[in-house]
Amino acid sequence: MTNKQIAQQFKSLAQLMELHEENSYKIRSYSSAYRIFRAATEPVYEMNLTQVKQLKGIGDAIGNKVQELRLNGEMKIMKGYLEKTPKGIVELLKIKGLGIGKIKTLWLQMGIQSPGELLYACNENRLITVKGFGTKTQSNIKQQLEYYFLSIDKFHYARLEEEAENIILDIQEVLDTELISLTGDIRRLMPVLTSIEILLGSNDVKKLEEEDILTIEEEKNGIWKCKTIENDFPVIIYSCNPDYWGYQLLRTTGNETFLKDFFEVFYPEKIDWKKNPTPESLKGISEEELFEKADLPFIPAEIRDVHKILYKIKARSVPQLLEETDIKGVLHAHTTWSDGATSLEELATYVKSLGYEYLGLTDHSQAAFYANGLKADRVLEQFKEVDKLNEKLAPFKILKGIESDILHNGSLDYPEEILKQFDFIIASVHAHLRMDKHTATQRLITAIKNPYTTILGHPTGRLLLSRQGYPIDHEAVIDACAKHNVIIELNANPHRLDLDYTWIPYALEKGVKITINPDAHSLAGVHDIHFGVLAARKGMLTAAECPNTLSLEDFEALLAKKKEAVSA
Repeated sequence: MTNKQIAQQFKSLAQLMELHEENSYKIRSYSSAYRIFRAATEPVYEMNLTQVKQLKGIGDAIGNKVQELRLNGEMKIMKGYLEKTPKGIVELLKIKGLGIGKIKTLWLQMGIQSPGELLYACNENRLITVKGFGTKTQSNIKQQLEYYFLSIDKFHYARLEEEAENIILDIQEVLDTELISLTGDIRRLMPVLTSIEILLGSNDVKKLEEEDILTIEEEKNGIWKCKTIENDFPVIIYSCNPDYWGYQLLRTTGNETFLKDFFEVFYPEKIDWKKNPTPESLKGISEEELFEKADLPFIPAEIRDVHKILYKIKARSVPQLLEETDIKGVLHAHTTWSDGATSLEELATYVKSLGYEYLGLTDHSQAAFYANGLKADRVLEQFKEVDKLNEKLAPFKILKGIESDILHNGSLDYPEEILKQFDFIIASVHAHLRMDKHTATQRLITAIKNPYTTILGHPTGRLLLSRQGYPIDHEAVIDACAKHNVIIELNANPHRLDLDYTWIPYALEKGVKITINPDAHSLAGVHDIHFGVLAARKGMLTAAECPNTLSLEDFEALLAKKKEAVSA
C-alpha cells in the first residue's frame, strides 16, 4: 500500500465512525492519522511498529492498525463498520458536497441508501423541503451525482501507468516476445482511462492466466478482456498476426478521426481499417513505414487526436515536443509554512539534488486560512529564510513566490506593498467555486489584468473524476493572458492537469507561454512534473514555449522584464 492508500483507510474509518456517532476523540485521532500518513516521506507500509510510532502524532492504537493493514490487508475495526453500513452509503461518502451530516439525514430520515436513489430523489425534487438542503443544494448535489456516474470505472492515467509498464514486462518475460506495446488511449497518454490496452503479436494469451499475470474474462475476434490479479484493473489485449504488427499498432492506437483521415485521405491505398482486414500489401510494414508511404513524417501517438493533426503536419513539420529533461526549474511548491508536508530547506535541497536549477516557492496566501496561508508578517519572515538558504545552496536559487488567492471580485490577496516584493505570483481561485460562466471568466480576467500576476494557476479548478471545473470562456481568458503578458500554468498534478491540453494549441497561437507546475505539497509531488509533461506533449508544447525550461539566469530575466513593465 502507498502512503496515500494507508492514509485513505484512516480517513474512511473516521468518516464511518462519525456517521455512526462514535467517540469524537477517536474520530479526531483517525483524521489526524490521515494527514500524518499523507505527509510521510518514507513508505509507511514498510515500517515496523516502532518506526511507525516514531512519526509525530502516532501512538500504539494507530500503529497497531497499520500493522494490521500490513499483515491482513484490512483493519478489523473498519471491517466491522463496513458490515453495518449499507454499501451505497459508503459510496455516498465519495460524493463532493455531501458532508456526514447530510448523508445521515438522507439515510436515517429519508431512507436513501445509494447514489442512484439520491439522484432519483433530486429528479423528484424531494430534497428541497428537507431541513439543511433546499433548491440550490439539491441542484448542486444533482450536478455532482451526474459527474460521479460519468466517472465510474475510470482511472487517472497516473494510477495505471506503472501497472501497465509492469504488465508489459511480465508478458515479455512469459511469452519471450518483443512484439508488445501499449496502445489505444494509454499510448496516446489520455489523462483519464477506462482500461490498459495492449497490442500483442501472439495468440498465446491463455498462458498469461496460467502464469497468474492476468485473469481472462472474455475473448472475441482476437480481443481479450482481462483483469489484473491484484488490483482488478481492466486490461484489453489485442492479439494479432506478427506479420501485420505495424498496421495493427497504428490501427489500435487510434483515434477514429485520425485513422479515418489517414486511410481515407492521405494513404495511397484504400484500406478498410474499420473491419480489421490484413491486406497482403501491409505485410511486414512497420508503423513508421506506413507514415512514409502516406508521404507524412512520423506523428507521435500522443498528438494523433489533435484536431486535424494530419492536415496541420502536412503543412509544416512535426514539432519537437517538450521532454521532461527540458524542465530546469520547479515552479509552484508548498512547504510547512502553509500546507506542505516538508520544510523549505528539505524541499529546496531535494529539488537541487534532482538536478534542477531553481525552485519557485509558492505557499498559500493569507486568504487561504484553511491551508495556513501566510499573513504579511509571515511572508517577510519567509523571505529571510529564503535569503539564508540561497546563500547556503548557491548557485541553486529559491525564487520568492506566492500562490495568491484570486478573491471573489478578481483582486489578488495582499496589498500592493507586499505584492511588489515577490519575484513572481501565481494567481489561483480556491474559494467561491460555484460560478456561472460569465462570473468565472470575468473574475479570472480581472486577476489577469493585475500587473503583479505572473502566472494564472489551474484555470478551471477542476479535479479529474472528482470535481468539474467552473465554466470559463477559455478563448477570452487566453486572449487576456496574451494581452497582459501572463503565463498559464498546466498544473501537473495528475488529478488536475489544468489547463486542459486541448487548449494549449490556441494558447500557443496567441503567443501565451505554458509552464509545467507540479503544485507539490511533498517531495513526491515534485515528480508530478512527469504527468504535466505528458499532458503538455498532447497539446504540442515545445521547450521554447515553456518558461521553466529556461536557465535560472534567463528565467530571472523574464521575471525582471515583467516587473519592469509594472513600474513603467
